[in-house]
Amino acid sequence: MAPLEIDIVCYLKTYRLNKGWTQGDLAEKAGIRRQAVYDIESGRYLPNTAVALRLARLFDCRVEDLFVDHAPPETQRLDLVHGEAESSSRLALARVRNQLVGLPLEGAGAMPFGFCSADGLMASDKKSAVMLTSEATLDRTLILMGCDPAFGMIEQHLSRKISNARVHCRFASSTKALEGLAQGAAHLAGTHLHNTGREEANLVMVAEKMKGTPNHVVGFSLMEEGLMVARGNPLGIRSAADLAQPGIRFVNREPGAALRVLLDDQLMRAGVPGEAIAGYHTPVTSHGDGAARVACNAVDAALGLKGVAEAWHLDFVSMAVARCDLVIPVDLETHPAVNALLDLLQSGAMRREIDSLPGYDGAVTGKMIV
Repeated sequence: MAPLEIDIVCYLKTYRLNKGWTQGDLAEKAGIRRQAVYDIESGRYLPNTAVALRLARLFDCRVEDLFVDHAPPETQRLDLVHGEAESSSRLALARVRNQLVGLPLEGAGAMPFGFCSADGLMASDKKSAVMLTSEATLDRTLILMGCDPAFGMIEQHLSRKISNARVHCRFASSTKALEGLAQGAAHLAGTHLHNTGREEANLVMVAEKMKGTPNHVVGFSLMEEGLMVARGNPLGIRSAADLAQPGIRFVNREPGAALRVLLDDQLMRAGVPGEAIAGYHTPVTSHGDGAARVACNAVDAALGLKGVAEAWHLDFVSMAVARCDLVIPVDLETHPAVNALLDLLQSGAMRREIDSLPGYDGAVTGKMIV
């Protein structure tokens, strides 16, 4: 037997008592001395491999169930935290340009994509992460910022190309997504701004936010944008201008969101001031939040996508079709998972699934825009 020199807690006594065995009973069954059982249970000694395996077989459990390493968990310095986090906040982690980036798994930015297992916990100094995952996992993880709900399908397709590949989808408006990408908090970002003139709104925004960072813009989807309204559209809402009618309750998107830009453009063309709409200054931060409010009859209309409206069994008033692009810094294209994602976007399987979503079209999926 080897002296106990590391912080290992022994649960042998718990398993033994659950069986109703004495120390003598266990010693006889395991082929060791009673004193050895006493020393193991008291933490004075660790058994050798053969004895540990024999004990585990007796209790039909794993060796690590009997002997648990309670050594302090590994902690790594965080290079960037995107969002606010307190001590013990659950974090999604990935490496971006060799920086350890932490995304708090709470708030509007995380919830639209559902609960997911944390990769680490914020340490008490708020500058480090207590690690719950391995370096190998971090190397297979991508951070994607944007607000297209179809991004949630990418991980399944990507994992078929790279074993155990992961994608952390961080919900953010087009503006916030590009700002996060420019800060180095993500590997790629999605943007779907509405064209109000001759210039490509997505490319104008990319040029503004990604100054000094060479990048490629790749098409992801075409999606129908508009107003989500109650089933049957009982108030007869047909356009953005109708939102100014008396009695109609509306909820907007936050400033900088692509859908708010679309709404403001259509209101300007119709000569309707935003202040004429009840709820114009009341924003929500996701398609799902707006849909939930319409479904619960808290409001009569909210900005969103046709696919989201159908998922919530709502009706939809179409306003425009926007192209959602993925923006990828050139220096990150050699990342194995990013490289695999670029191949994935060229695949028929990805395009067919996008085509299957209500209000979506995969005609631009994988197309190199610039």
